[in-house]
Amino acid sequence: MYEARFPDVDMAVMIQVKSIGEMCAYVSLLEYNNIEGMILLSELSRRRIRSINSLIKVGRTEPVMVLHVDEEKGYVNLSKRRVSEEDIQICEDRYNKSKLVHSIMRHVAETMQLDLEDLYIHVGWPLYRKYGHAFEAFKLVVNDPDSILNSLTREVKETGPDALEVTKVVPALTEEVKDALVKNIRRRMTPQPLKIRADIEMKCFQFDGVLHIKEAMRKAEAAGNQDCPVKIKLVAPPSYVLITQTLDKEQGISILTKAIDACTEEIELHKGKLTVKEPPRAVSEREDILLAERMAKLSQANKEVEGDEDSEEEEDTGMGDVDLDKQHDEV
Repeated sequence: MYEARFPDVDMAVMIQVKSIGEMCAYVSLLEYNNIEGMILLSELSRRRIRSINSLIKVGRTEPVMVLHVDEEKGYVNLSKRRVSEEDIQICEDRYNKSKLVHSIMRHVAETMQLDLEDLYIHVGWPLYRKYGHAFEAFKLVVNDPDSILNSLTREVKETGPDALEVTKVVPALTEEVKDALVKNIRRRMTPQPLKIRADIEMKCFQFDGVLHIKEAMRKAEAAGNQDCPVKIKLVAPPSYVLITQTLDKEQGISILTKAIDACTEEIELHKGKLTVKEPPRAVSEREDILLAERMAKLSQANKEVEGDEDSEEEEDTGMGDVDLDKQHDEV
């Protein structure tokens, strides 16, 4: 929910397709209170249209460009073919931030029984004006709520002792509402550590090659720091993974890159070789689970192999001692 009722011309906005007619598609502008917009079929693509359904579908959510706004009639002309990749990225980033801000504001309004628009008037929109986006202000609230929220005020009218109406400036939020807002912002916006991982292969066929590999692993882990510790784990020879957790993605990637360089330098001193199979990157929880499952399977396979070797040894020793000289005499 923005203060402006309509978007600006030449601005990318997020829409949802509601219906498709013979000449145009009707959409809702998700960031502007679901006001209606229209996309002419000629504005769907720069290329010749063979199938409308391949370009636009009912229910689909996507960014489009604003061509014309008629505030009196309340409709907006839009274009899909004129939106660039850069416009799409900017729009999606803004929309995701706005959606999170709106979710927090709506939850506070519902739980504290407040009017949502009133909360926006005295909190949300002033923060949008001051910080460019309320999302940026909410990020600061996580660590320093007072300096951000205490500056917000509202005017109230009261009747004085002489029966005259006076205007007073008071805090925009009561302590109860402020506490609820801060609690929700911290719950939804406290940054979570990212897991950064790199996959490598490392080999060393020199004498004491295993010791050289272990020393290279120690060099890799030494490249980490307190905020971004590095761990290197064996998956199955010659595969290893380097892992770190950090709030700063770029820092995590940089630290793992340095760790790989340190590891490479050490192993190459002993004529070993390190190959980067997957460079440092942020990994999802699903990728973590898949790696754990892979390592568990390899571990189980190794145990089964060891068990097979033991059984063969037991069969060999179970044959007993054979006196070859005695057998020769008997023959």
